Amino acid sequence: MMTDDVDATRPCPPWYRFPLVWMVIGGPGVVVIASFATLWLALGTPDPVVDQDYYRKGVEINSTLADKKLMPAVAGRNHAATPGTDVPAPRR
Repeated sequence: MMTDDVDATRPCPPWYRFPLVWMVIGGPGVVVIASFATLWLALGTPDPVVDQDYYRKGVEINSTLADKKLMPAVAGRNHAATPGTDVPAPRR
């Protein structure tokens, strides 16, 4: 009976003394801080502008890559699972 009296007279600690409260508040708090950091990065870094002739530049890049000396290796890599009779001869 004496312990019940001691528990009743002992004051309850304030809410910020409980670790579980900080775990519950900490998760959303970290998300809010991360969202402000993301907003700061998004506003501070300009987006790159796409060229009006992006398609033509892509075609030029592909045509220069087609002239490389590694084309037989690329053809072999792309047709590794293809039966031997279906593999085209490499261009030279």
